[in-house]
Amino acid sequence: MSAGPARGGGMYGRGFRFLRARWRVLVRLGGWSVLETGQTFLTGYAPARALDEGFLAGRPGVGLGWLGAAAIGVLVGAYGTVRVYAAVAALVEPLRDLLVRRVVERGVRDADTGALSGLTQQVEIARDTFAGLVMVSRSFVFTSVGAVVGLASLDPLLLLVVGPPLAAGLGLFAATLRPLARRQEEFLVADEALADGLGRVCPGLRDITAAGAEQRVAADTGRLVDTERRAAYSLARWSVLRVASLALGGQLPIVLLLACAPWLLARGITAGALVGALAYVTQSLLPALRNLVHGLGTSGSRLVVVLRRLVREPTRTARHGTNPPPGPADTTDPADAVRPAAHGLPAHGREALGPDHSPTLERAAGSGSPTPTRPTTPRLPTAHPLGAPALSLTALSFAYGPAATPVVDRLDLDLAPGAHLAVVGPSGIGKSTLTALIAGLLEPTGGRIRLWGHPVPSPAAAALRVLIPQEAYVHSGTLAENLGHLRQDPVPEPELLAAAEAVGLTPLLEALGGPRAALDPATLSAGERQLVALARAHLSYAPLVLLDEATCHLDPRAEERAERAFANRPGTTLVVVAHRISSARRADRVLLMDGPRTAYGTHDELVRKSPAYRALVGGWTAVPPGRSEPALPLRDPDRVDAVAGPGLAGDRGHVVAHGPVGQAQAPRDLRDGGPLGREG
Repeated sequence: MSAGPARGGGMYGRGFRFLRARWRVLVRLGGWSVLETGQTFLTGYAPARALDEGFLAGRPGVGLGWLGAAAIGVLVGAYGTVRVYAAVAALVEPLRDLLVRRVVERGVRDADTGALSGLTQQVEIARDTFAGLVMVSRSFVFTSVGAVVGLASLDPLLLLVVGPPLAAGLGLFAATLRPLARRQEEFLVADEALADGLGRVCPGLRDITAAGAEQRVAADTGRLVDTERRAAYSLARWSVLRVASLALGGQLPIVLLLACAPWLLARGITAGALVGALAYVTQSLLPALRNLVHGLGTSGSRLVVVLRRLVREPTRTARHGTNPPPGPADTTDPADAVRPAAHGLPAHGREALGPDHSPTLERAAGSGSPTPTRPTTPRLPTAHPLGAPALSLTALSFAYGPAATPVVDRLDLDLAPGAHLAVVGPSGIGKSTLTALIAGLLEPTGGRIRLWGHPVPSPAAAALRVLIPQEAYVHSGTLAENLGHLRQDPVPEPELLAAAEAVGLTPLLEALGGPRAALDPATLSAGERQLVALARAHLSYAPLVLLDEATCHLDPRAEERAERAFANRPGTTLVVVAHRISSARRADRVLLMDGPRTAYGTHDELVRKSPAYRALVGGWTAVPPGRSEPALPLRDPDRVDAVAGPGLAGDRGHVVAHGPVGQAQAPRDLRDGGPLGREG
């Protein structure tokens, strides 16, 4: 069954089969609802007889007797309504059970990312809405029958006044149901897309500003807003017809009864019958129609939308238990159109792992932490063309918009296999953008990128690199599952332990209880998450490792150990976006990105030949043991750097002046007001 509106016939067929299988419950529901018909009948008939045969005829006792009969009818109808609720429960709860089984089966079988939402929200929406619709529809049917029988009993001529507008209102309302459901679904889809887009954009506002991508992001977000606005306007226009049907079927009969009163009285209809007809319309038909229009028109449309999502069939590949190998476009989220990977994190808290093994985030039930689906494409070493550079950039250019200043401008660079490159430069200059281009997360606006001769982006190139961003990604599960995520087959424990020892993860591994220990991402610090991500990358088969400030939460010694682990890994080419100048000193080559002053060479060569590089590292001094080394200066015109620590406020607005740590601080910007030596 497809995902579009055309699927509705199958869904309605399933609904009919569901009800037919529970015909006994429907019979019981109808039987108790008959009492409501009797109550409605007495609502108009008893007052009419009380007037004509009692009060107007000078017989108040008879009039009071008829009113007493109406009161008894109300009590009997109330008892029937109570019994109706039990029958409705017997009809609704099996539906909920079926939907829960359906969602759980699809979530387990197909790794459906919407399974948790289906269980926690959509199933309950369907359950509550279905119960409300049963009550509303049943009430309207039996109330209408009671009112029509009552009008015919008083005088068939009254049906000629009330019946046509009532039928016309119902017809207009029925004609709007299917279009209204489609507009409701379009609005919900547009609203979800906008919420998802804003959720992607908001965490990266600083990066967007640094990259000069405000106009592009604003345009993309504006398109999502316009889509939701058009959907809302379309939904509102169809909702107007729903209100018109209520006015036509429920309120126009009142006007016609009053306007035609002289004509009706002249044809023998009594005053009591006219009052009874007004009671039928105002006390029974109008409220029942209002509940039907608002309940079935709004809740019914929502129920159709939710059921379409809950009962949709799995795709053909999912039914066969396999997923098609994703292509190059699978590296990014659909919402990346409104979330450019700027000068901060290319994927904002998600490791960029490539088209053949990019993680799909989903919420693990009860964990509160995102859990990735395991990649299905095997990660095997790829044969490299002989003599081809590990990384080749030819006239590489990139800008976040046609009118934007290029972030990368005609950059040429060749790295031999096994090279170790550090990328340095002021914050916001394009270092993370460069790693995103190399990883294939962004497409260049000019030039080309090749990994061992394979063009980027391409599946072959994606299998050759792993990118670890600043915000490391850790999912719930065991530590071994986290570390082996980039390997299709389980990683032998000795290999896990060796990788943990190489990057410095062993103390944390032992504290947690070993590789098979359960891991709660919320209990790990930022540095501990980075160590897990580094060990995971070390275990991967990717020969090109991109560390985009992936050690920024580690102290200098731990950072050095992790970088040396990758530099010493056989067959590895390492590119590090340097967080500290010591990373540049350890590298074979340094790439300085500083707009038109881009330079390339060893650390010592750049110190001698590049004034921009000397200015960048000029504030760095040797750090005594036990003291934290400052990050590279940001070249802020006010000579202040952003500082973030575990105890600082969440707005990251704290600043310190340039210079060695501990020498200067901005008042009221630190958590304890003490010296800065403990903030590293």
